[in-house]
Amino acid sequence: MLTDAPSPESHRAGLRGRLAAVTSTEVVAALGLGGVAIAALLPAGGIEDGPVLCPFRALTGLPCPGCGLTRSWVYLMHGDLGSSLASNWFGPLLIAVVFVLAVVAGRARLARKRPAELDKLVRKPIVLGLVAIFIAYGAVRLVLTAAGVIPAI
Repeated sequence: MLTDAPSPESHRAGLRGRLAAVTSTEVVAALGLGGVAIAALLPAGGIEDGPVLCPFRALTGLPCPGCGLTRSWVYLMHGDLGSSLASNWFGPLLIAVVFVLAVVAGRARLARKRPAELDKLVRKPIVLGLVAIFIAYGAVRLVLTAAGVIPAI
């Protein structure tokens, strides 16, 4: 009988330890990269004809700050920056954020360090400022759409 073989319990404990080491930054980066990949696979031609997925827009007919992000990502992944910005100004910025998070997490792991948790990154003044601008952008777009100045997206 071999005495050096790991028990099934120690194998499961080691696996849980490795999974617990995954940070929120890595999870968000992975989900974001998945979203970018899906946006690249969706056809840009029929993206305007899809169903309304936003609960706020479905109830009110008015756009929320995030309305148009899916279309923005699809257009950008197909090389149409103008349509991407017309759908939502923050689409290209959020794709850049996803890539930055992936690079930050990847560099930390290559250096055998644990990437920072996302809540620590979000507390940075520049991130808080971008969130405030995102909400203000959504509010202005909502008011202009409700007033009929700009068309509903």
